[in-house]
Amino acid sequence: MRSNITRLLHAALPLTALLLTACLTLNYTIGGTVTGLTGSGLTGSVVLQNNGGDNLTVSNNGTFTFATAVDCKETIGSTCSATYDVTVLTQPIGQTCTVTSGSGTTTRNFSSVVVNCTNTTASHYAYVVNAGSNDVSQYTIGGNGILAAMTPSTVPAGANPFSITVDPSGKYAYVANSGSNSVSQYVIDADGTLTGMATPIAPTGTNPLSVTVDPSTKYAYVANAGSNTISEYTIGTDGTLTAMAAPTVATGSNPYSVTIDPSGKYAYVANSGSNNISQYLIGTGGALTAMATATVVAGTNPYLVTVDPSGKYAYVANSGSNNISQYLIGSGGALTAMTTATVAAGTNPASVVVDPLGPYVYAANFGGSISQYTIGADGTLTAMATATVAAGSNPYSVTVDPSGQYVYVANEGSYNVSQYVIGAGGSLTPISVASTVTAGIQPISVITAN
Repeated sequence: MRSNITRLLHAALPLTALLLTACLTLNYTIGGTVTGLTGSGLTGSVVLQNNGGDNLTVSNNGTFTFATAVDCKETIGSTCSATYDVTVLTQPIGQTCTVTSGSGTTTRNFSSVVVNCTNTTASHYAYVVNAGSNDVSQYTIGGNGILAAMTPSTVPAGANPFSITVDPSGKYAYVANSGSNSVSQYVIDADGTLTGMATPIAPTGTNPLSVTVDPSTKYAYVANAGSNTISEYTIGTDGTLTAMAAPTVATGSNPYSVTIDPSGKYAYVANSGSNNISQYLIGTGGALTAMATATVVAGTNPYLVTVDPSGKYAYVANSGSNNISQYLIGSGGALTAMTTATVAAGTNPASVVVDPLGPYVYAANFGGSISQYTIGADGTLTAMATATVAAGSNPYSVTVDPSGQYVYVANEGSYNVSQYVIGAGGSLTPISVASTVTAGIQPISVITAN
């Protein structure tokens, strides 16, 4: 009996030892080095993960270690190993970070992960019309969103240029010259610089303030504030504008801007003098025809109409009544005021833009701020928790870059351009390393292009 008990005890000892040692846990830390970060703050940081979790925000170059060590359980007579897999969850704005030596197994604390961040190659451009110096400033948009002046930094325009547009193909740019009753015409070269076309100008009506191109890139339209008309053009294969057989159509009083919806079927004109919006059908050949309901009421001194990318909603900046009118776009293109017809803006909103990638709207208030909104499921605007952000002196024009990451504002009074990052929820934050960039005299219009 005693020998049987002894044998049973001896047989149980290995199992007991195994159970005891299986409870011993080793913790290996995982870390490495980050190089190449150029930004700062949250938008300039890289967020790393290990094994699909344990998020780590790294804001500076140097070493890092994840907060949670990787566990492994040791067995008798063998070495414990743990698995790690380091990946990038969120890239810093304007940069791309890659991981090397980021995955594998380790039998000790591991600190050889390498994260290298490089600037995204600039492929976007920005152009600013300077009403006081009769020229256009031209910039590249860097990987971090910062504008850098091209060489040459400006190209000449006509007298008192007021606004600029780039055709959807990204090949041509047009500037409405309010003082010389013309449109300057440019080719956009491969490096983004503007070159005057062989025919450098096209004549317009009196005091042209706005020029736009339809989505098909076949037609262009100019709002002539002094003659209460829209000039209409066909666009040639070389980008030059040619007046249509009917060179103009009538508008309301003091038309300030003209906008085409994304489908290319409808055109809308903000008439600052008559406090309404003219609405047109775009027919075969591009000619405008007034809709059955030729106008809809706006606020006081409407300056600009914008249409959201879905083509369902339109918004108008009313400079005189300090608000934004909001409309539904019907199946035939006619505008209908939403149940909440207006939302408050800042002082003298001069322009309004919709973010091409997200449900956000921004309005430049000439009084010195940018109003920011989210678009609801029904198209109505709601002011963000931070309803406005500061701009320069007399901000007149606001635009969003094609990537949907940055916003730029032309400040007529301070001769510069404010630069912002679009953060989580759409709120704007000045780019920390360069909140403004110098422009010409009285920058009044800004646009970005691919």
